[in-house]
Amino acid sequence: MPYDRTVSADGTFEEIVQAVRQALADKGFGVLTEIDVQATLKTKLDHDMGPYLILGACNPTLAHRALEADRSIGLLLPCNVVVRADGDQVLVQAVDPAIMVTLSGLDAMRPIAEEATRRLGAAFTSVKEARA
Repeated sequence: MPYDRTVSADGTFEEIVQAVRQALADKGFGVLTEIDVQATLKTKLDHDMGPYLILGACNPTLAHRALEADRSIGLLLPCNVVVRADGDQVLVQAVDPAIMVTLSGLDAMRPIAEEATRRLGAAFTSVKEARA
């Protein structure tokens, strides 16, 4: 079972990061954390790699609903959105929200995951279309 949702987008890495931030905001997600994996690996291990950014995105309403259904679901929050270089293209990826249902085994997570899937899907489509 695939565990990710991925789109490729045309543009520079910086343009795609900005488009992702805007698309997430437009769909009700805030970016709570940011990890520049490329810079971290260079600093800590002197390892060179292509651009790779992890954005910890959260929709407060969906997070609240999920936490009310299962306090342990915080282990899967926030929703990490990865923006990374892959050859000549930039990929935007996130874990499929349906994984919350699969891992928790709770039917109460289903509508929350469906809403998160709809919002993330719309954000990803927006990024792809904006850069096409």
